Amino acid sequence: MTRLADCLKPTAQIGAQPSGSETPLGAFPPPRPETHISIPMRELTEDTTRADAARTRGQFLARQDMWDTLLHEIHQADMARATTGQGLPVAELLAFGARTDVVQAADTAIRDGCACDDPALTAGINALEALRHDLDTTPDTAPYLATILAQTHLDIGWAWRGNDWRDGLPEDRRQKCAAHFDRATGLMAPYNGVELNSPLVAATQCALLAGASDPNQRISDDYEDLIDLDPHNFRHMRALGHYLLPRWFGSYAELDRQAKNTAARTRDIWGDGGYTWVCFDAIARDAGAFDRLDADRFIAGLHDIVAARPDQATVNLLAAYCALTLPLDASSDARPNDRHADKRARVAASADWLIRDHLTELHPMIWAHALDRFDNNATVGSVERFAARGRRSAFRVLGEVFGDDIRRGTHITFTETGLSMRSI
Repeated sequence: MTRLADCLKPTAQIGAQPSGSETPLGAFPPPRPETHISIPMRELTEDTTRADAARTRGQFLARQDMWDTLLHEIHQADMARATTGQGLPVAELLAFGARTDVVQAADTAIRDGCACDDPALTAGINALEALRHDLDTTPDTAPYLATILAQTHLDIGWAWRGNDWRDGLPEDRRQKCAAHFDRATGLMAPYNGVELNSPLVAATQCALLAGASDPNQRISDDYEDLIDLDPHNFRHMRALGHYLLPRWFGSYAELDRQAKNTAARTRDIWGDGGYTWVCFDAIARDAGAFDRLDADRFIAGLHDIVAARPDQATVNLLAAYCALTLPLDASSDARPNDRHADKRARVAASADWLIRDHLTELHPMIWAHALDRFDNNATVGSVERFAARGRRSAFRVLGEVFGDDIRRGTHITFTETGLSMRSI
């Protein structure tokens, strides 16, 4: 049986979000920045709408048993590298929607303590397994049916793994988790993402590394293949950097090597941005990743990313990351005497030019996620409160950036053509 490797070890403590003050730029926020700053709010962006539509489409087609149509649309989107405006792959979104009902039912059953043979836990996955025998697939669509089923097993495996087993995983849950990863690995064994020219298949094979017996030997090669298949998708680069941390399957030396290597291979698209994307989550979650960080190159990469993708979702992401994600306090894993404080501060200071030169609207959800270091496992109890938290944090940062102007009685207005300032 495949060993589930590091994914079954207690999760290392990720740096805590800033406490006390959420503003990293300066010591004293100016009074009431909301009364001095006008900026359009985008609670629901076009990108979010398109992503929701693709997920809903996948769910609808699965519910209607229109699998031939669903698999054809996934294949077409995958081959076309179709994305939302912010670069979310449509094929991934359709596949996510297709398995949503099964995964949610299983996750609920697991949390409710259902027996292993309870229909609430087994009916959905058994129905998907039966599809492989009942559905007439083609060479174009068969890999995608296997991929959806494999992703479903991975999601259920992670549901058995859970997030709260800091002192080790109980043996019964370990076995169930491993069994789902084993099944997913077997489903994907006949397929190769590079041979199929399929980023979706390649991404799924990268996800299998969490259950592999030799992830350290394969992670760089597998992610290189995925990034080369879909170099415009920066999320693959971020994932590579995250999983190259020592707490997962890599080392700081390999992280540095792959950041430079990725930058070289994607230079025509991202400039030095490939270097920045690979390091992006790694340095936010592990202070040791700063040891080899070339801060000048990372900052140059920020400039190149904005030049390549100047949309406001990207600008908000980078600005929130620099202003809220990177700074540390006493509750974080590096402590205030962080030996990389100067380097960290130089990168964090990029929030100033990102806001002044490129920001034209505010995306509160992105700022809220930045406070949690973009942790996908963070619980969002209320979307409204979560967004309000992001809005408050963003305005505190804006108040710091424009503190001197506000104290002089200036009103700052963000427009599509740049900042407008007037005395009040």
